[in-house]
Amino acid sequence: MLVVKKFGGTSVGSLDRIKQIANHVVKSYQAGELQVIVVSAMSGDTDKLLALAALASPKPHPRELAVIASTGEQVSMALLALHLQHRGIPAFSYTGWQAGIVTDTDFDKARILDIHTQSLQCALAEGKVPIVAGFQGITEQGDITVLGRGGSDTTAVALAAALCAEECQIYTDVDGIYTADPRIVADARRLASITFAEMMELTSLGAKVLQKRSVEFVGKYHVNLRVLSSFVEGPGTLITFEDSPLMEQAVVSGIAFSQKEAKLCMRGMPDHPSIAATVTKALGDAGIDMDLMMQQCGIDGLIDFTCTVPRQDYLTAFSLFEECAKTLNAREVRGDQQIAKVTLVGVGLRSHPWIAERMFSLLANESIHLQLISTGEIKISVVMDEKYGELAVRILHEGFELAKYPDEVHLS
Repeated sequence: MLVVKKFGGTSVGSLDRIKQIANHVVKSYQAGELQVIVVSAMSGDTDKLLALAALASPKPHPRELAVIASTGEQVSMALLALHLQHRGIPAFSYTGWQAGIVTDTDFDKARILDIHTQSLQCALAEGKVPIVAGFQGITEQGDITVLGRGGSDTTAVALAAALCAEECQIYTDVDGIYTADPRIVADARRLASITFAEMMELTSLGAKVLQKRSVEFVGKYHVNLRVLSSFVEGPGTLITFEDSPLMEQAVVSGIAFSQKEAKLCMRGMPDHPSIAATVTKALGDAGIDMDLMMQQCGIDGLIDFTCTVPRQDYLTAFSLFEECAKTLNAREVRGDQQIAKVTLVGVGLRSHPWIAERMFSLLANESIHLQLISTGEIKISVVMDEKYGELAVRILHEGFELAKYPDEVHLS
């Protein structure tokens, strides 16, 4: 059985922790398991490298930034390989390009175009344990690229797909996917399994356990993905597909929570079919993601357009909104950086229309005012004042009895 295993920054955060990973690899090797190991940089190293680049140049070229940022993973992979070789395991380190990972030319957020697996397949056939640097690749022209923050997850899942691995395992500092952030909800429950669709929603809505692009690979190539802890033994959480008998039959699987967003509103525009197109193009050209969007007509017949953006992009987005306001003859632009977004996620939302009413009633009972509402096939998102965000998560977690196992819940 071939398994691709990825160990993140905290898992390789020190020599002692790298030794712990080596113990795991040795045990699996002795049990006859074929393994490809993917590692991140040691925690904090990438930030230190980028800080050095900033000292060298106020506007460093993306090509050179990629070269610098990619070196952190090379330290981790070589240290782990050395530990394993010292213990008699035939482990060999591979950079992203030595592992055959070919990307496009977007140096700091590259997308994988192809993986030439010959070198890894030869190593596995010879009984070796490849240790691959995550996060990095190479263009067809030979330039080094990196896959963006959290890119080692994408490396691992992409390699699992290319090598037809039986499972991809992501080892991190948590022991799986929870019904809510355990730091907010004390009795949040670890899920034995979750569907790809649910995980995709949770990842895009604020859950930080996995990089979004890695989850996209899971869906595209039907990779069996499991999230486990590097520090605690356990089965973790399996990300699966809806026809799997392992899927927990919960109405609501989890709650996503984000405080890293801001709200923008352009008010008092004459009605025109190009309003949304004008705004989305302006922000899209600047590389700013827009999430919840609402366009409505007021009693005066004028149009208001509202959306949320990442809080880090707020000032740039506000300036772009002001430019759009001039083009669209809007009366004013308003913004709010003190918001929170809370989202219910679950495949059960498709067939239980009462969930929305229950959600809104639970929040209304605590006098929590909702500023924006967005619904999808398996999610309901609401935006509120930031000060109510964590309270809303706890209220909904208790109201939908998410601490219980599905067969213990008696919602109606």
